[in-house]
Amino acid sequence: MIEKRITDLGYEIPKEPEPLASYLRALEYNGLVYTAGQLPMLNGKLQFKGKVGKDVSENDAIDAARLCALNCLSVIKYAIGDLNKIDRIVKVVVFVNSADGFTKQPIVANGASDFLVQVFGEKGKHVRSAVGVNELPINSCVEIEMIAGLKK
Repeated sequence: MIEKRITDLGYEIPKEPEPLASYLRALEYNGLVYTAGQLPMLNGKLQFKGKVGKDVSENDAIDAARLCALNCLSVIKYAIGDLNKIDRIVKVVVFVNSADGFTKQPIVANGASDFLVQVFGEKGKHVRSAVGVNELPINSCVEIEMIAGLKK
C-alpha cells in the first residue's frame, strides 16, 4: 500500500544505498526505526553535489531532499522488510550544505517533509530540524536522518 502510493506519485523506492563507512543503514529498536544519514544517491551515484545557494539551486536541493527521504524509506524497508509496518514518521533531521548567506534550509527540508505527508497522510507529519552546515560527506548538498514509529 505505501509502495503503491509512492509509485502513484511517480517515484519508486530505490535500492538501499550502501553505507559509506562503518555504520548500520538503519536500526529497529523498541518500536522505532532510526536511519543513518542518507544522501541523494541513486544507483550508487550522488545526484546533487555542492553548496545550496552557490552550486545547487534551491529547487534542485528540494529534489535532493525528496530523494534523501526516498533513500531513508529504502533503508527502513531493508531493516524491517515492509514499509506497511510504519505507523508514522516521527522525526526528520535535514542537513543542508549551505553557501554563505543561504538561509532557506526549511524550504529545502520541505522537499522531504511534503513528500512524506503525500505518502503517509497525517501520519507523515513529523517534528523536524533543518540545519545549515559547512560541508557534507562526498560534497552532497543535503543529508537526511529519519525516525519512524512501527505499528504494534
